[in-house]
Amino acid sequence: MIFMQDDTDRRLLRLLQETPDLSTAELADRAGLTAMRCARRLARLEESGVLRGSRAVIDWKALGFAVAVSLRVTLDKTQPRAFDEFLARAREVAEVIEIQTFLGRVDVRLQIVARDLGHYRDLYRDKILRLPHIADIESLMTVSVVKSDEALPL
Repeated sequence: MIFMQDDTDRRLLRLLQETPDLSTAELADRAGLTAMRCARRLARLEESGVLRGSRAVIDWKALGFAVAVSLRVTLDKTQPRAFDEFLARAREVAEVIEIQTFLGRVDVRLQIVARDLGHYRDLYRDKILRLPHIADIESLMTVSVVKSDEALPL
């Protein structure tokens, strides 16, 4: 079901995208609403699933993870539970920060971070290659991130 927002809802969402740590009172002030009206609208956006909450965005490079690799994985689809078993085990690898599934030649993409190339090599050998049902795997090392933005044009 698509949630139909009005201009006020879109204004609230834009403000939250720009400055997610605003208090409800600050958000209300910037949106031209009373704090009570703002709180009700935020609750409605959450209940409808449009607003799923807020989170801290941590820069993994600042924590010493200098290497990012995207792994494109093709699974052995002759095994009936290949997807479920692979995904369950991939979720257990702490350095896997994102998992996406696809329709097409590539079944799964894993985004991995590592401290350095030695750490990545060990991670690849000891954890990734031991994941079940891998038929083919391609590694793409990130050279630069040109755009990384989850904001929507509201």
